[in-house]
Amino acid sequence: MAVRSRLIAIFTFLAGSVAAQVDYSQYVNVLIGSEGPYPGQAFGGGDIFVGGAVPFGVAKVGIDTYEDNVTLSTLNGGYTPQGRVTAISMMHESGTGGPAKYGVVAQMPLTTIDAPVNILDNSTYWQRRVGNDTAQVGYFKTELESGVTVELSGARHSGIMQYTYPQGSEKHVLVDVSHYLPDENGGSAVQVFLGGQIELQPGGKVYTGYGTWGGGWNEGAPFTVFVCGEFEEAPDQAQTFRGRNTDPMQRYHTFSNEPYQQAMYGNLTEASGPLNDRIGAVFTWSNTSSTTVRSRVGISFISADKACAFKNAEIKSWDLNATAQAAVDEWNADVFSKIQVATDDSQNRTNLVLLYSSLYFMHLMPSDRTGENPLWQSSEPSWDDFYTAWDIFRCTTTLYQILQPSYYESMIRALIDIWRWEGYMPDGRSGNYNGLVQGGSNADNILADAYVRGLRGEVNWTAGYQAMLKDAEVQPYNTFSFTDPSASVKEGRGALNDWIPLGYVSSDRSTRAVSRTVEYALNDFALAQVAKDLAPWDVEKYMNRSAQWQNLWAHDFTSLNFTGFLAPRLANGTFNLTDYNPTLCGGCEWQDISYEATPFEYSFTIPHDMQTLIDFMGGEQAFEERLDYIFQANTSQQNLGANGAAINTIMNIGNEPDFATPYEYHYINKQAKSVERTRQLANTYFHDAPFGVPGNSDAGALNSWLIWQMLGLYPVVTQTTILIGSPWFSDINMTVNGNRTLRITATGLDNADSYYVQSVKVNGQPWTKNWLDHADIMIEGGSIEFELGSEMTAWATGEVPPSPGHLVL
Repeated sequence: MAVRSRLIAIFTFLAGSVAAQVDYSQYVNVLIGSEGPYPGQAFGGGDIFVGGAVPFGVAKVGIDTYEDNVTLSTLNGGYTPQGRVTAISMMHESGTGGPAKYGVVAQMPLTTIDAPVNILDNSTYWQRRVGNDTAQVGYFKTELESGVTVELSGARHSGIMQYTYPQGSEKHVLVDVSHYLPDENGGSAVQVFLGGQIELQPGGKVYTGYGTWGGGWNEGAPFTVFVCGEFEEAPDQAQTFRGRNTDPMQRYHTFSNEPYQQAMYGNLTEASGPLNDRIGAVFTWSNTSSTTVRSRVGISFISADKACAFKNAEIKSWDLNATAQAAVDEWNADVFSKIQVATDDSQNRTNLVLLYSSLYFMHLMPSDRTGENPLWQSSEPSWDDFYTAWDIFRCTTTLYQILQPSYYESMIRALIDIWRWEGYMPDGRSGNYNGLVQGGSNADNILADAYVRGLRGEVNWTAGYQAMLKDAEVQPYNTFSFTDPSASVKEGRGALNDWIPLGYVSSDRSTRAVSRTVEYALNDFALAQVAKDLAPWDVEKYMNRSAQWQNLWAHDFTSLNFTGFLAPRLANGTFNLTDYNPTLCGGCEWQDISYEATPFEYSFTIPHDMQTLIDFMGGEQAFEERLDYIFQANTSQQNLGANGAAINTIMNIGNEPDFATPYEYHYINKQAKSVERTRQLANTYFHDAPFGVPGNSDAGALNSWLIWQMLGLYPVVTQTTILIGSPWFSDINMTVNGNRTLRITATGLDNADSYYVQSVKVNGQPWTKNWLDHADIMIEGGSIEFELGSEMTAWATGEVPPSPGHLVL
């Protein structure tokens, strides 16, 4: 043990020396996922944010756009490949589907404010872009058709913008407090502006104020963001404006069915008033000797004074490059250097880009709002933009725990504190409001995964278990959402009224019956894992409930020559199999039989009891044949829409329920086929290109799946099991558990044709299992030595990965 500790210390020292000399940000393509399968359209792509940001930052500074093709419009991250620029704003999500959220606290450089420009109608001044955008870690640049060049960068709660105008043109900056990202197709979950205030300080160089917005994907309550903006040079003219709000909205005041009004200019202060009037300011520079206008902006959820303090502390100069370099330094130190591989000419640059770009995207969200909680006073950390637990619990949060233990402990404490003050932990949360719940109460899975992998620190696990019990036992009140009026979509488990008395979610009383049954089972398994230490008297109850997915298993139902599937079951106990096709799920949406995946896919999604699942599918050979089938081309019968727009197999790596499925060959001791299938998926659907991910990146969930693939490992959620794959690099140094080193080496590696495992050593000892325990390598660090070759071999002769939830009802 002493020798091993010394070796790990040496590896850590050497890794730190290398990290200090390498700028890993040069291998990040921040535009991966900016486009889908239709050239020039964001639809079907990653829905990513592009702009200036730091890891888990509150501010994400970037352009907002409007796409002409309304049918395919996808504005969630603000950026689109060819959309017209409507503003530069301070807050964005990244990788999210559904109606947009944020795009608030905005500026827009204009070369005229004369007619036909109407500052209350952004279609009169929006701008196409000229040439190619420049996008890098911490920096973005674009040229507008007006001739204005926009450059920007971001810090944790602030941003800096630089506008270079054509020689001789007018120079205006519009600050529209009411700006937000719309949903071009409308709907019940669109954002709305609900009022605000702006105040110009004497001389017009500084402005402060706030805006309040509501709605968005999570159907959120109103949230308020305070702003403090400053210009490097005082404008020659600064004037506030006000105009009626004509945006259609539910439950709030607007000037209904009226055209855009003309703005009325004021003096130093303007407020929206009870009718939610739109407000803002226009700043004008008449000096012809300079073509550049620079602005620094801070934001806060607490006060304008705090927004000013953030701006001054985080962006100390008017040198935009200094802010961009500070962001790069932070990304290198806190994120990219956690996984180090050689970057010399012998490396495949595409693989480097995929690795470090994936690390980048999985660290954009959630947002660390510690010290910025406007809702309650607490000594606990505060985090927002969990968007959503349904996406990130499968393999992203485990990577957070390994690479970012301090951040992750803070996230866990914040989740528990949300329960403490709001009644439930979130499945999704944004704008300081819980919602939406796509399936189960998946914060339970996150907590259980963290607990069994050893996270303790300052987490109050007694409170954490109480929060999990609330999810398991108390049905949340019905929110009567247009999304799904049958039960709550805000928080908790909306179908407990089925789950507890029936032992499954019925298809006639509840929506998403198949997918919620599967997810509730895993949620209850999660409770049982934490209960083993904290409430042993609860273990049997929740283990039994974790097996209730079996109550939806139609043992004799056959489809595509395979027998045994999850199937809809009525509340009276009978299966509803008339015209049932498990390869279809309607729209795979909120009121359908399953969510974002078909019952055929969900029938593979029982990670806690693969042993029973394999038996139910007819044994190992039948299981393997069915698993093989879903990878065959043109087997998909479901219109996947944006969630897999270029995929024609039942296996859909663009959707999170399928993340672990290609690794399930491990459970019949055919690890080589898992390697074959996962590499096939990675090489087919992940690219160093705008269309580089197979669907919404979902807060980096797709990106984290690829990272695990490149490491040659994959975690099984709510367990300590880590499956062994095949690494993409011959030498990987990972910083794990804060300050330990895991070294992964591979001899015989050729990513073209020599990547099948021939043998493995773990911590210097021969290894015959196709899986590891978390403690083997992730607590104190360690080593994994792969010998790879071109032939599929049965090197793993040990026991298959465990099924700790094994129980047959």
